[in-house]
Formats: sequence, structure tokens, C-alpha cells
Amino acid sequence: MARADFPPHAVADLNLADQGRRKIEWAIRHMPVLRTLRERYRETRPLEGVRIAACLHVTSETAHLMIALKEAGADVRLSASNPLSTQDDVAASLVRDFGISVFARHGEDREEYYTHIQQTLDHGPSITMDDGGDLTVYAHEKGGELLAGIRGGTEETTTGVIRFRAMEQQGTLRYPIIAVNDSRTKYLFDNRYGTGQSTIDGILRATNLLLAGSTFVVAGYGWCGRGVAMRARGMGARVIVTEVDPIRALEAAMDGFEVMPIAEAAERGDLFVTVTGNKHVIDRPALERLKDGAVLANAGHFNVEINLEALTEMAETVEEVRPSVKAYHLRDGRTVYVLADGRLVNLAAAEGHPSVVMDMSFANQFLAALHIHQHGQTLEHRVYTLPPEIDEEIARLKLAAMGIRIDTLTPEQEAYLSGWEEGT
Repeated sequence: MARADFPPHAVADLNLADQGRRKIEWAIRHMPVLRTLRERYRETRPLEGVRIAACLHVTSETAHLMIALKEAGADVRLSASNPLSTQDDVAASLVRDFGISVFARHGEDREEYYTHIQQTLDHGPSITMDDGGDLTVYAHEKGGELLAGIRGGTEETTTGVIRFRAMEQQGTLRYPIIAVNDSRTKYLFDNRYGTGQSTIDGILRATNLLLAGSTFVVAGYGWCGRGVAMRARGMGARVIVTEVDPIRALEAAMDGFEVMPIAEAAERGDLFVTVTGNKHVIDRPALERLKDGAVLANAGHFNVEINLEALTEMAETVEEVRPSVKAYHLRDGRTVYVLADGRLVNLAAAEGHPSVVMDMSFANQFLAALHIHQHGQTLEHRVYTLPPEIDEEIARLKLAAMGIRIDTLTPEQEAYLSGWEEGT
């Protein structure tokens, strides 16, 4: 493809494309469900002419999703859902090797971030694809013909789904959203196993600390928090969980973790990970009680879970001591370390979730886009979950790729489950 033939784009350096293509090929090899969907829809091209604006983490796994959508006929544009999660080499390869418009650069500032979202929306999409909700909210704020032309959208994360359910309740949601995050083949695997492994990976890459023997505090015991706590314990850490939900707190206790308020955990923890989707989970009262040398990281979508403004006010000086590690030297003599500026540590300090688990998440995204294209006109301006038969199809494809076979119900068993007459 000649340089003049490249699609509209704004990436760091197209010369990085060779390295990016190798990373994309590695991801594709480990994403058999999405490969199957590509092969199924490559000839029929059911998304022919559909314009999709995607705001996702620009990684090699996301690249495979963009390629699959394009091969199914879609006109795709992609921007980053986090300023620090973009893999510049992958972005370059998508533009040069696959002819896909990408507007993303690792380390972009807030102004550039929203400029790129606007460029992603400039082709007038009929479907949006979001991770955190920024693109969808931006489209709502713009309104007009842009908003009127959107048939529906998808959302990848717990954080984004929370935002859109709030919009639905307030009556401000102007098109239907499919909560991909609420598919079982997403949250049971991506959130738990993906976040669990990749968060630990990001912490270790940034710090090279030993987890064995440390006290590791997990704030939030949703599916992501379960995964982080499980993996930290597996590496020998003593794990403390903090929660506001009594049922989740009870579950954490029965899973064998200590449970206590964050202010109490602050005095004991060596490492902290917030994974709640809420704001100022580690606030000034907890910051004032941290041990000297405590390490703070976030695995929630936005960089608001740690009150960095309060920490900065408490600090005499701030310095970067390692890549992705800033030391806050506090006026009382303590030093507190923050990883990746409080952003998603698994993407800002590492490579995000393994391809094997993102395979199912992005199969959900692909099929959600297809569902909106085929059924969007019948959907209300609400947040939906994908039909369970789609969820189960993805699970069957994944099992087949893993070489695992399962039982099926006999006619007798089906009749028993659908009846009520038989009893004691």
C-alpha cells in the first residue's frame, strides 16, 4: 500500500509497523474463536457498508477484532480508550498493513485524546464500540446528525456499563447499548482470569518486587477483584480485601481472605490494587496511614480510584524512580509509590490481558455489532445483554478450540427439566 493510499490516521510512527504486525499475528494465533467468526463471515460480509467507531485499548488483540470487523464488511475507525494503553507499533501496523484508520498515540494528553475520539466519529458511524464509555458520552454531547445516525453501541467494561445504566435511568441515553461486559463469556473469564493475571504482570514489570510474604490489599471484590486476589494469593502474598458490598465482603471472607475497611488495611499493606470502578477508593484518610514504602496501583478503568490530588498535596517532592513508578516523598518522611500514574496498571505497565481470554471478549464484541446491525431498529434506548444463545455459542467454540468435549442432555432429561409432574 503506497503511503498516499493509507486511510486517515494519527499514529506515532508508521516505521514501527513491522514489529506491530508480528505482535498482531501472535495474538491471532491465540484467538481461535474470533478466527472462526472471521472465516464464517468473510465471504457473506454481513456488515457491508456499516460504519463502526471504536474506542478501545489499542493492543494486538483489539487489532484482531478490527481486522475481523473489516473482513465482515465494516468501515472501521479506532481510537484509544486510555492514553497509556496504546501499543504504537500495533497502531502503525493496522494503518499500514490492514488499511484501518487509527487515531491513537501512547502518552497522548487529554486534548489529543478527545481530538482522536472526534476523528474516530468523523465518518458518521452507525455503531459505536466503547471501553469505558468516553466515545459514547462524547457522541451524546455532540448530538445532532452524528447522534441521530447511530443505531446502537457496545460497551466492554464494568465502568462503562455503570455510566450507561445511569444514563438510561435518567432518560438521557439516546440509542441502545449492548453491555458486552455482562456476557458470562466475558466477565467470568476476561474480568477474573484476564485482570487477575495481567494486573500482577503489570505490577511485577514495573517494580520487580517479590509478592511472596507481602501483604497485598485488593480494594473491591467484583469479578476483577476476585481474579487479582486469587492470583496474588497464588504467588504467596497475604491478601486483604476491602469492600462496601456486604455480600461480596462475606464471599471474600468465605474464600479465605481477611476483610476490613481500607483505613485499617492501609496500616498493614505493602501493595494495594484498586479495582472498584469508583472514585477516591484510597482517599486522604487512608493515604495518611500508609506504611513507608507502600506501593499503590489501579486496575479500574479510570485513574480516579486513588486520590492523586490529595497525595500530591501531601508530597514534598515527586520523582520517577523507575519506568511507570513515581515516588511521592511526603512531608512526614514517608515515601509512597504510585504505578502508571494511577491508570490501568495491566495496560500502562504491561500488555493487558492475554490473547486467549480476549478471544471470547472480542467474539462478544463482534457478535454484538452484528446483533445491532440486524436488530437495532427493534431495540429501545436501553442497556441490553446479548442473548444467552450467543454467549453459549462462544463458549462452545472456545471449548472446541481447547479440545474439550462435554455431555448433552438426553430427551428424557430435557423432558424432566421442562416438566413439573415428577416428584418424590
